[in-house]
Amino acid sequence: MALRTIITKRTLAGALGFRQQHRSVQTFSLPDLPYDYGALEPAITGEIMQLHHQKHHQTYITNYNKALEQLHEAITKGDTPTVAKLQSAIKFNGGGHINHSVFWKNLAPVRDGGGEPPKGSLGSAIDIHFGSIEAVIQNMNAEGAALQGSGWVWLGMDKELKRLVIEITSNQDPLVIKGPNLVPLLGIDVWEHAYYLQYKNVKPDYLKNIWKVMNWKYASEVYEKECR
Repeated sequence: MALRTIITKRTLAGALGFRQQHRSVQTFSLPDLPYDYGALEPAITGEIMQLHHQKHHQTYITNYNKALEQLHEAITKGDTPTVAKLQSAIKFNGGGHINHSVFWKNLAPVRDGGGEPPKGSLGSAIDIHFGSIEAVIQNMNAEGAALQGSGWVWLGMDKELKRLVIEITSNQDPLVIKGPNLVPLLGIDVWEHAYYLQYKNVKPDYLKNIWKVMNWKYASEVYEKECR
């Protein structure tokens, strides 16, 4: 995830009582996709991918950077009410950036292995915890179709228990909200902006077809890394 660092020197005083120190405000930028916008067709159209990436994800990043700068200013001034007020914007927009950065990696063109079922240790873990890959897909699709409003469906790993889990999160909450030991392996964006231009209000069709471009190789790499 690309970032640049702005170094400033401020006096942190007032109600928070910080001493003078160097402060750095990290600002985030839109990550490049590892494939062309149209590479996931017909499962997901190039138009949707371009709008989703350039408009929606970029908006989360823009607002996240703005909120972080405002937070820095509020802490500098000792403005505790503003610090508290900014938490919701940071959670929402920061979560949007985190989730979408994972989502792009969760997808791959068919020519690059998109849709190929997991093998190795992740494939074995899925069989142990869920019975089959078909059971995982059925479960996640059911959770996504039943989700009221906007949110995400996740296949994650509990690092402490070494166990796979299926979770849903609302709005742009990242998976870690459900537990500090949870790591996302696959996430499906079930906000309308992810599918409406193509699938209209038939969300189950979107959920069915996205598996045709699911990047299980990436999920397997994350799983194996976390199991070490």
